[in-house]
Amino acid sequence: MKLTMRDSLALGAICLSALMFGLEISSVPVILPTLEHVLHADFKDMQWIMNAYTIACTTVLMATGTLADRYGRRLVFAITVAAFGVTSLMCGLAPNTTVLIVSRFLQGMAGGAMFICSIAILSHQFQDAKARGNAFAVWGVISGIGLGFGPIIGGVIVALSAWQWVFLVHAPLALLCLVLTFGSVKESRDPQATRLDLPGIVILSAAVFGLTYYITQGADLGFLSPTALAIAAATLIGLIAFVAVERRLSHPMFDFSVFRIRDFSGAIFGCVGMNFSYWPFMVYLPIYFTAGLGYDSTETGLAVLAYTVPFLVMSPVAQYLLLRTSPRTVIPLGLFTIGLGFIAMWLGSPVEGASGLTVLPGALIAGIGLGLTTTPATNMTTGSVPASRAGMASGIDASARLIALAVNIAVMGFVLVEGILAGLRGALPEGADAGQLRSLAERIAAGGVTDGAQGALDVPADSVHAALVNGFHWVMLYGGLGVWVLAALSFVLFGAGKSSAKPCSDAQTHAI
Repeated sequence: MKLTMRDSLALGAICLSALMFGLEISSVPVILPTLEHVLHADFKDMQWIMNAYTIACTTVLMATGTLADRYGRRLVFAITVAAFGVTSLMCGLAPNTTVLIVSRFLQGMAGGAMFICSIAILSHQFQDAKARGNAFAVWGVISGIGLGFGPIIGGVIVALSAWQWVFLVHAPLALLCLVLTFGSVKESRDPQATRLDLPGIVILSAAVFGLTYYITQGADLGFLSPTALAIAAATLIGLIAFVAVERRLSHPMFDFSVFRIRDFSGAIFGCVGMNFSYWPFMVYLPIYFTAGLGYDSTETGLAVLAYTVPFLVMSPVAQYLLLRTSPRTVIPLGLFTIGLGFIAMWLGSPVEGASGLTVLPGALIAGIGLGLTTTPATNMTTGSVPASRAGMASGIDASARLIALAVNIAVMGFVLVEGILAGLRGALPEGADAGQLRSLAERIAAGGVTDGAQGALDVPADSVHAALVNGFHWVMLYGGLGVWVLAALSFVLFGAGKSSAKPCSDAQTHAI
């Protein structure tokens, strides 16, 4: 079925929004070392610059769908696109890290809402099954381009202009998207739209924030200090309360009964596994290339392509394997391959002799694993449940990915600092001040110390570099072993029999 001009323009608007959403995830890590110098950001600031966006996305995913169904999908989409453009301007004009983090949180809310609306609009705009399948395929490719080529785009922007344009470029793109939207997208509503699950949204968002805060700030507070324990207790109570609230609602945001479907549970572990290691490591990999291997911003962007591009190529292969085997085979295989890539990077990054030639093969393998996992996991979360619950299943899918991403950005940062600390302790005499040592480790983790530390702790440059590489050595091992555990759990949850669910050919294939 040939698309009309109106449908083609509508697809262009939705794909443009997907491109912007993906770019704001993958292009920002490349500029973090620059932000560390220009805005005097410390390591925790850099974590929150990324985490503010991902945590904010989780706060609006489920609410936006309900609001769009009730008040109009095109209207809500247009509002979120405009908000994304405005908040991108706020990020680009931020004078300090505090304003940037707040702006990133607002940008994440707009981006998450824009993302969910785009799925709903595509489903309604293209009624014919074949046309819908083709539209989602194009949308998936453009989303992948935003995620895959974000690092090189961010690196080129910094090399040719200034870091602000990594954010500011979205303002004119958002304006173009609005013009296309009002000129082509059909308005649609759902007269049976359910009530907004406000308690569930607030409790889940607070719990995720509390967990992330505990991980990132726990070392400074003392993980067993009264303040830290109070935060941990409040987070645990929040998670228990969320489950209790959702189980009592007639139309819950999270219907936990779907986890009884083995295909769904196995696929969700695939979604979590990708964001346990692959995507959080994207935040830190540019630091490794710049501070660890001495690459400039353009070289770093090109090197990161080896990590991101393979999943674009492997998606058709994954769909081919899924149709001829089963998700129980393909999804755990993809997770295992991601872990294999991390272990290869770990083996290729010794303290002495690490180079791009020794690390990039592992990055390539990890990208292949992501490509094997993404499409099957997404298809199975929606395709393994009844059609009436596909929207809710998609919301759980997206929330699981983003929550896993936010938490593991924090965990990987903690592991990185601890690995650097271990390296520093081996290079310094016993009795060095613990507070100064941790502060130095965080500065090294942020890529801010490359030529030796000055001041109270005078550490030679080669020891600083060795400590940084040791920290990344720990992170790579953590990512590899962790995703292998999740691969095993996914395999077990799918069960011994052949999957009964049929993958949806037109299911959305969002990458994160």
